[in-house]
Amino acid sequence: MASGQELEAGVRPRGGPAAEQPWPGSWQPLGARFRTDAHGRQGTNFALWAAGAEAVDLCLFDEDGRENRHRLTEQDFQTWHGFLPGVRPGTRYGFRVHGRWDPWTGARWNPAKLLLDPYARAIDGCYTSHDAVCAAVRNWPEADVADTVRDNRDSARYVPRSVVVHDDDDWYDDHRPKTPWAETVLYELHVRGFTMRHPDVPPHLRGTYAGLAHPAAVAHLTALGVTAVELLPVHQHASEDHLQARGLVNYWGYNTIGYFAPHAGYSSSGGLGGQVGEFKRMVRALHAAGIEVILDVVYNHTAEAAELGPSLSLRGIDNAGYYRLPLNRPRGYADYTGCGNTLDTRRPHVVRLVTDSLRYWVTEMGVDGFRFDLAAALARGNDGVDMDHPFLAAVSQDPVLSRVKLIAEPWDVGAGGYQVGGFPPLWAEWNDKYRDTVRDFWRGARPDVRELGYRLSGSSDLYQRGGRRPYASVNFVTAHDGFTLRDLVSYNRKHNEANGEANRDGTDDNRSWNHGAEGETADPAVNSLRLRQLRNLMATLLLSTGVPMITAGDEFGRTQGGNNNAYCQDGEVSWLDWSLLEDRRWAGLRDLTARLVRLRRAHPVLRQRAFFSGRAAVPGGQPDLAWFTPRGKEMTEADWFGPTACLGMLLSGAAMSERDQHGSPLRDDSFLLLLNAGPDPVPFTLPGEPWAAPDAQYTTVLDTAADETGNGTHTHHPQDAVTLGGRSLRLLRTPAA
Repeated sequence: MASGQELEAGVRPRGGPAAEQPWPGSWQPLGARFRTDAHGRQGTNFALWAAGAEAVDLCLFDEDGRENRHRLTEQDFQTWHGFLPGVRPGTRYGFRVHGRWDPWTGARWNPAKLLLDPYARAIDGCYTSHDAVCAAVRNWPEADVADTVRDNRDSARYVPRSVVVHDDDDWYDDHRPKTPWAETVLYELHVRGFTMRHPDVPPHLRGTYAGLAHPAAVAHLTALGVTAVELLPVHQHASEDHLQARGLVNYWGYNTIGYFAPHAGYSSSGGLGGQVGEFKRMVRALHAAGIEVILDVVYNHTAEAAELGPSLSLRGIDNAGYYRLPLNRPRGYADYTGCGNTLDTRRPHVVRLVTDSLRYWVTEMGVDGFRFDLAAALARGNDGVDMDHPFLAAVSQDPVLSRVKLIAEPWDVGAGGYQVGGFPPLWAEWNDKYRDTVRDFWRGARPDVRELGYRLSGSSDLYQRGGRRPYASVNFVTAHDGFTLRDLVSYNRKHNEANGEANRDGTDDNRSWNHGAEGETADPAVNSLRLRQLRNLMATLLLSTGVPMITAGDEFGRTQGGNNNAYCQDGEVSWLDWSLLEDRRWAGLRDLTARLVRLRRAHPVLRQRAFFSGRAAVPGGQPDLAWFTPRGKEMTEADWFGPTACLGMLLSGAAMSERDQHGSPLRDDSFLLLLNAGPDPVPFTLPGEPWAAPDAQYTTVLDTAADETGNGTHTHHPQDAVTLGGRSLRLLRTPAA
């Protein structure tokens, strides 16, 4: 018996008369699978896990949008299933799930709401904001009980459809790059924004998977030298009601409604399954260029939001079975994501949903790894974040998932959710301590350099425990969330007015510096200093130990006009402006970035596989790492704590922990990295013996004070004093002693 009041009684089927009843079919695999049975009859098997449901209707839609319902009468292991002969790929479908309406215990079944299949591999159409999509009455006059009153209006006209897809691709012609972690250079990009303004991508392909696969787009990535693209969410997603009300969209895509379906909005092939093949062709093209594909995935919450959010899938299938509900108020949701709900990965069937999805993207869609949004929310047990959590355990023992790249955003918005350095082996992490330290150093906001030393050398203070390696640290200065690199040196404060939230959204902790003028300026001195700071930041990122991540467009001066939360800006604010490369300044920054990536690839001493020990790899040899003051002396403990904005880091190519195929330590050149964040030039004495032989030379490889590309070829001898320009970085190479 339904609790609360209802607007109207019953729900009438739409469309023509029902077709034949489904055959029993199979309870696995979950989702819709087109197949041919032993007697040569073709059709589709449908299986839906809905543990507490009382009945499930499969709803098929014809080409005119008419709905035909078929009751699934078979149930095994909490899964409702049936086989319908004649149902072919391209068929649109959904579910209506019957059960108790009792929000006080978390039961929110409502058969008036058409639901997406959680295992749908393609989704057609978009969610249109309307009160009828909510399972409860949004505008009920007594607001405090509105979510307890069932809304019986049919939601079908406002919600997308699941699509039957036939997948028989065996990937025989695909060659995965399999780049080792230590050699990885990540490039975070948005599928749509990357090519929407690219002049060499055909207009009908811009903003699509095919556009990213186009030779012109791939050529930029290969010329830059990155080894992996990290794609902002490509799972099917929906725009929130408040954005639709303002005429905006969820551009970034962190609002998933389909964990198996590539977002149809990025497809040039339509939404009836063509997006699946187009995504695969994109992956093949990137693999052929030696580039891995990493997906940014959002398993911590869904687009269904809180109590009065839309009922699109999981809420209507088994609300209490999929979401975390507070023990003292199961009518609501435990929200560790800031988005209204949190998936309950303590439950086996939720772990199965997530791991089935991950395996699907690896084995059938060809991807090479994942970056997990708000990963701490996925590891929350009964009492805080638990690194022995069932989800983490399931991933670590999985024969497929344990072999791909796994990156955690190691925090959520709940108490105790900040877990940087806390994830177990197999996992890399976004290192926001790296971001904050490097930003603060170059804007002159660090009182000393002690934390900078950790960040430049792989953050051993965070990642050395548990047998992890330096490549557990994904180093970044910018990401999609926040200022672009150019805006970081051009604005002191955010400018998010276009988002329609009175500039209240987005962080105020930007750690940025406008260098004397807010925003764009014609002042040549300000612009020159800003460009030098861009070179400093990019060079620091690519010369630090760990895995660097570049944000798309930062390498050629992309700007968002000071917007640090462009999640809803599907337009020129967010799209890459390729015309910037016509400007010598920005082309020079691009060339510098590519040169640094090549340098990193050519010299293993710049991409260490193990943490520095401060000791020699062979008896009597050099320590693998040493730190110097401008006097050319090794830093003491007092130097680390003293006020300074200048230091040197020497990486010994003769003391590397990495070994060759014969087991002998690898040898490389040694590199001396000098950094000066102060405004004035500093004379820096180059180290002598034992770091460099008396007759050796130091050759300048990079000097950010030199020109747009940071080129420099000057040579010096040990004990020479070189002038390190104000707010500049210099890299010198010398043969290993």
